[in-house]
Amino acid sequence: MTSAHPRPSSSSSPLLPSVRRLALADLPACLDLAADRGWTREEHKWRLLLTAGQGYGIDAPGDDPGGGLIGVYVLTSYGPPPSSPDPRARTSVGMLLVAERHARRGLGRRLMRHALERSGDAVAFLTATPYGRPLYEELGFAPVGTTVMLTGRLSPAPSPEPPVPVRDATAADLPAVLALDARAFGADRAHLIVRLPSFADHFVVAVPPEGPGAPPAGGAPGGIAGFAAAWPNEGTTVIGPVVAEEEATARALITELASRTDGPVRYDADLRHRGLVEWLRSGGLEGDFTTTVMVHGAPDVPGDLGLRFAPYSVALG
Repeated sequence: MTSAHPRPSSSSSPLLPSVRRLALADLPACLDLAADRGWTREEHKWRLLLTAGQGYGIDAPGDDPGGGLIGVYVLTSYGPPPSSPDPRARTSVGMLLVAERHARRGLGRRLMRHALERSGDAVAFLTATPYGRPLYEELGFAPVGTTVMLTGRLSPAPSPEPPVPVRDATAADLPAVLALDARAFGADRAHLIVRLPSFADHFVVAVPPEGPGAPPAGGAPGGIAGFAAAWPNEGTTVIGPVVAEEEATARALITELASRTDGPVRYDADLRHRGLVEWLRSGGLEGDFTTTVMVHGAPDVPGDLGLRFAPYSVALG
């Protein structure tokens, strides 16, 4: 299948080492590069990305006194769910970084061309900062959504609606969680989801009410109506992923996770869910930094967007 935008070729520069595959041993160099660009040293997240995905980087040339890595990105590959009408794989591109001293020399473009080559015919998607968006558009990515990063201490007002039961996830919930995630993201992300119990501090599921007149549990076998997790990240607790059949269920999951956190939380909210964004702001979260969800090779990101209330991470979707 041919993309509307052909995959560009990434020729190697004679002045720089070639792009190479990274290993977990490169984690310190990745953190140093992130710090060089003013990012926090998110070791917990980077460790997940380098083990669940494929990291690629460019080493500093021999005459560079700074040494280390001067450019990196992470490509995370997913297969389509069994029932998907689109048999192509999906890839998420994240953590594109170029050392400040090598900025504006085409390294970012070179790394993104490499990412598209590695993606092949897969549907590729990413979350772009305003700084990076022009490059991605030049390479054929199209904007399809907007995410706003909200942070603070969340104390939502009590809901007048009947409470949605939320409990800790168990191993028995895994098939239902995987099925609901596949519906939401249009991809087989089992290798990510099975890491949630060890990666996250808290991993919970919502259980639909029982009894006459209770709403159905949706398409997920096992009777769950949603799931969510919270994981530590450099002074904040990130709430994500959040996948739910209804917004009320998403609120119940978020409320439960926030109640288990003493400090500030971070929530990357899709502006498609404006009611949830307003609820989060009314509960104490603030922020106006937006990023753009972009896709290459398809009209939109795969999956059921109505079920997707927060990503695992903006680097993963």
